[in-house]
Parts: sequence; structure tokens; C-alpha cells
Amino acid sequence: MQSFRAAILAMSREPLLIGAISPAGELKAGQVFVRVRFSGICGAQINEIDAVKGPDKFLPHLLGHEGLGEVVATGPLVKTVEVGDTVVLHWMPGTGIQSDPAAYTWDGRPLNAGWVTTLSEYTIVSENRVTRFESSLDPKVAPLLGCAATTAAGVIGRDARLRLGESVVVLGTGGVGLLVVEAARASGGLPIVGVDRVGERLAQAVQMGASTVLNSADEGEQLEQAILQALGGRSPDVVVETTGAKEMIELAYRLASSGGRCVLVGVARHDQPAAFNTLPLHFGMALSGSKGGGARPEVDIPSLARAAEAGLFRLQSIPVTLLSLEQINEGIDAVRAGLPGRVVIDMMA
Repeated sequence: MQSFRAAILAMSREPLLIGAISPAGELKAGQVFVRVRFSGICGAQINEIDAVKGPDKFLPHLLGHEGLGEVVATGPLVKTVEVGDTVVLHWMPGTGIQSDPAAYTWDGRPLNAGWVTTLSEYTIVSENRVTRFESSLDPKVAPLLGCAATTAAGVIGRDARLRLGESVVVLGTGGVGLLVVEAARASGGLPIVGVDRVGERLAQAVQMGASTVLNSADEGEQLEQAILQALGGRSPDVVVETTGAKEMIELAYRLASSGGRCVLVGVARHDQPAAFNTLPLHFGMALSGSKGGGARPEVDIPSLARAAEAGLFRLQSIPVTLLSLEQINEGIDAVRAGLPGRVVIDMMA
């Protein structure tokens, strides 16, 4: 297999490097070689770069876990996809073999990767991290089915178990947060309150179905009361936290403490743990951390694609900013700055 370009995390909290990498050997059992067309930049990549979970033991390594591509080759025993198939790449395991992680070399040394990476021109992934994609959806939004969209739908449908007419508060309306708003709207949530510190994100949240939006920077210490006021003085049925910020996690818990369901999507820094009184957990409140919305990619990706094609789940309304691989660090900076929607890297640009 030939060498190709990839974005490489060589040092934590440093810009990514663009370099030529080569697969270390032939495809193993259960591995799939994919030409990547589009890859999203997720908040998880920002967390990896910033070492949010602690010191990174796997440097240098590749990044990315939502994408769209074409199968170029398959290793032994692969049965769920064939050469020529268009596939969504995803981080939650689906059907097929879980292979050994991919191995590469870069600049004469080993380069680490997991079961799926997408920020490269080609990638070796485990069979259970790709799902065949047969849809008329715009291909530039299809990568979101690998993480953002399936996570959002799962958070609302599986984690929060939202029922018709229940109120929803979404703390953080970035890429995943906007789709949580959309999933709540599509599931009959009412009212839906979106909270963010970036006005452009809040404007988009209104377009995606938020009944009320609040700027956390403007409200300051009065934010909690402003949220309750937007709900008519009642506590929310469901609170979804997507930022991972300690103070927002604690706010989410307080808002749901009167018997609501609180779902934590954002990951807090390892050195900034949230603190709260556990008493409400004994009196009807439910607190859970979401792992990709409990996504079942082989089921959720085709069903969400059908819903999007029919306009029931407005995936194509999410703003998408297309950049080239050479612009990857600009894209990361844009995500950090609060650019609405999703930054997607066009690997063929």
C-alpha cells in the first residue's frame, strides 16, 4: 500500500503536523483500507490535542473518528463491506470483526492509530468501524452520521428517553449540541432552551428548533434563573450538557435536580472535577454520562439517513465549513472559537 498524507498529533497542545505516512505491512484479518473523502472535526479531537483526559501515552498518533470514504481493499475475513462500497466511518463499534488497531510509520518511526482514524487521505480501519452508506444525502454532511448525528439522536432517544411534550435544556450548541436541539425537536420536545456563549451558534439553534436561546456570557450569574424563567418557572425534564466545562456540568445537575434527567455528553478535564450534592439522586433525579448516545451504527446510520432525506431530521441544515487537509489547524482554531455547525475536511481538495 502506498504512502499518503495525514494530520499527526506529535505533541500535546501543539498544532497538528501534515506528513507522509505508510502502512506498516499488509492488511490483517478484519481490516479495511478506505480512501477518505470527508472527515469531520469533533470536540473529541480538541480534547485529544489538549490532553483533557491526562498525559497522552500514544504520541505520535493519528486523529479523527467520523468520515465518509470508499473501500479500496479488504483484509481476510471481512464480509460486511466490499471494494467500491461507500462507507461511513464511525467510532462506536458496529457489525463485523474488531481487528487489531492499524499500524503506520512516519519519518522512520512507529505512528499509532486505533480502530478508526479519519484525518488522512487513506486510512486502515476495523471492519466494525465502517457501515455501508447508500443515500442521496449531500456527502459533505454524511460524516456527521459517524459521530455527531448518531450521538445526538441517541442522547435524546436512548439516554434521555425524551417523551412527547417534555422540556429540554441544551447547554452548548456547537456541532453536537445543535443536533441535540434538532433531535429534541424531531422527538416532540417542548420547550427547548439552547444555551451558549457564541451568538452565531444561538442563532443557528433557533433555526434548528430552540424555543428560547440564552447567551451564557450575557446572563452571567443569573443564567440559572433565566433558564428557569424561560421554562415558565418549572424545572426541565431533560438537561443535556455538551461543553465539558466544570461550571456547566454543575449547572446541568442543579437544573435537573428536582426529578429530571441529566445527560453529560461533554467530557470534563481530568484536573477539573465537578462537585455536586448527591441527595437528588435518591429522590427521582437521573444522572448519566453518554457514550456516543449508545449508538448502534448499523441500525442508526441508515435510519437517520432516511429521516434526513425525508426532512424529519434536518441534518442538511447544519452549517458545514469545508477546508482542505492543509487547513486542518485553521479548522481546529475555528472550532475553538465557536464557529457554528461543523468543520469538515475535504481530503480531495
